[in-house]
Amino acid sequence: MKQSKWGALAWGSIAVFFALSLWFSASAVINDLTDRWGLTEADKPWVSAAVPAGFAAGALISAVLGISDRFPARKLFMISALAGALANSLLLFADHPFIGILLRFLTGAALAGVYPVAVKVLTLWFPKHRGLAIGIVIGALTLGSALPHLLAALTMNVDWRGVILLSSILSVLSAVIMIRFVQDAPQQGTPSVFSVNMIGKVLRNKPVMLANYGYFGHMWELYAMWTWLPLFMAEGGLAHASFLSFVTIGLAGAAGCVLGGLLADKVGRARLTIWAMGTSAVCAFTIGFTFEHSLLLMMVVASIWGCSIIADSAQFSAAVSEFAEGDYLGTALTFQMSIGFLLTIISINLVSWIQVHAGWEWAFFVLGIGPVLGIAAMHRLRNYEGAAENE
Repeated sequence: MKQSKWGALAWGSIAVFFALSLWFSASAVINDLTDRWGLTEADKPWVSAAVPAGFAAGALISAVLGISDRFPARKLFMISALAGALANSLLLFADHPFIGILLRFLTGAALAGVYPVAVKVLTLWFPKHRGLAIGIVIGALTLGSALPHLLAALTMNVDWRGVILLSSILSVLSAVIMIRFVQDAPQQGTPSVFSVNMIGKVLRNKPVMLANYGYFGHMWELYAMWTWLPLFMAEGGLAHASFLSFVTIGLAGAAGCVLGGLLADKVGRARLTIWAMGTSAVCAFTIGFTFEHSLLLMMVVASIWGCSIIADSAQFSAAVSEFAEGDYLGTALTFQMSIGFLLTIISINLVSWIQVHAGWEWAFFVLGIGPVLGIAAMHRLRNYEGAAENE
C-alpha cells in the first residue's frame, strides 16, 4: 500500500522517539550507577559526555566512508538502532567506570546512524515547507531523549536496571517500526559526499560559517542543560524531579520544536533562532538563582528554557543547506554536526566543575554565553538571507 507523507512522518517520528531513549538512559539513573561503578565527581560528567563524543565520531566515520549513501537508509537505521540497544543493554553487566563510559561512547556512535538517517528519510517526503516536518522529527528526538526520566519516575521503586532494559527494548521496537512501517519517499535526494579537501571551502563560505557559529552556540548550551537540569531540580527540592524533568525537557521541548518549525517558515530562520536563543540565554543566566528559593519559579523558568532551547535546532542545518554549494554540502553538514557535538563534551564537564566549586547558583550561567554568541552570528546571517530573497 502506498504511504502518505504524513504516515511516513508519524511512524518515523515514533521510531526516533523510541530510539533516542538510549541517549540519557544511564544519566537518568546516575545515582545508582555511581554506587555500582564507584564513580568519582570527575567520572560522572563522562557518563553523559561519552554519548555525544561517540555520536560525533560515528557521524564523521559514516561521512568519510559514505555509509549513509552506500546502504539503504532505513536498513542503516535498523542496524544502528539494534546496535545501540545492544551497547545500552550491556550496561546491565558493567561493573567499572571505564567499561560503562566505553559502552556509552558506543551507544552514541550507534545513534549517529539513527537520528541523521531518520531526518534524511523523512525530509525527502517534504520537498517544500520542511519547517513543520523537521520540527516534528526533532520534537520526537527531544521527547525520546527525556523519556528515560519518565521511565525512572514510573519505575521509582524498581531496580535501576528497569530503565536500561526498557530503553533497550524501545530501541529494538524503533528498528522494527522503521523497516516495517516507513517507506522510502517517491523521490530520492542526491548523495551528500564528505571530503576533507572541501573543508577549506566550508571555512571560506561566510554565511555557512555564520550558521555554524549559531549552531555551535546552540549546542554549547543544549546537551549540558539536558544533562544537568534533572539533578538541579532534584537537589533544589522539587518533588517528583524525574517526572518534572520529562515535562520540562520532553513535553515543553517537543512543543518548542513544532512551534519553532512553524514560525521559521513564516518569520525566517535567522529571526527565529535569535528569538529562541535570546529566551534560552535569559533562562540560563537566571535559573540558578531559583535554587532553594522558589520551586514554582524554578519550574516556570525550566519549562520556558526547555521550550526555547530546542526550538531553533533545525534551522542551522537548513541555513547551511541554503548557502553551501552542492559539491561540498555534505562536508559542510558533517563539519557542523561534528564540531557542535564535540563542544557539548566541554560544556557538560564545565557545568559539573562549576557546580562543585561555586554551587548551582552559577553552574548554568556559563551556558548562556553560547546563545549570546550565536545571536551575534545569526543577526549577521539575516543580511545574507535578505540578499538571497531579493535575488
